[in-house]
Amino acid sequence: QVQLVESGGGLVQAGGSLRLSCAASGSFFSSYVVGWFRQTPGKEREFVATISWSGGSVYYADSVKGRFTISRDNAKNTVYLQMNSLKPEDTAVYYCAADVKYRGSYYRPTAFSYWGQGTQVTVSS
Repeated sequence: QVQLVESGGGLVQAGGSLRLSCAASGSFFSSYVVGWFRQTPGKEREFVATISWSGGSVYYADSVKGRFTISRDNAKNTVYLQMNSLKPEDTAVYYCAADVKYRGSYYRPTAFSYWGQGTQVTVSS
């Protein structure tokens, strides 16, 4: 079992930056794959980025590639999402998710068993 807590969301102007954190409690988090997803009202949860247990493999949605960076510090049991050049369309609740392995395609929410409560990101134009 692992519990996830996101932080770092807030209100930022277009073109600005935020860094989200996903702090985990529980054993063996360093061996988990982790993903970031986002969701706006009335829409399905959307894949943003994912990282392997070692950090050696990362994947991004096309919409954030080149602007967002996912990373992890296993000594701190934390995964980060650095978001630069933010756009109003990045506005959403951002969730981190984790599992011991991808249970299907990594870009689908069903690939992960454990989820945080989400943190709101609002980008003003």
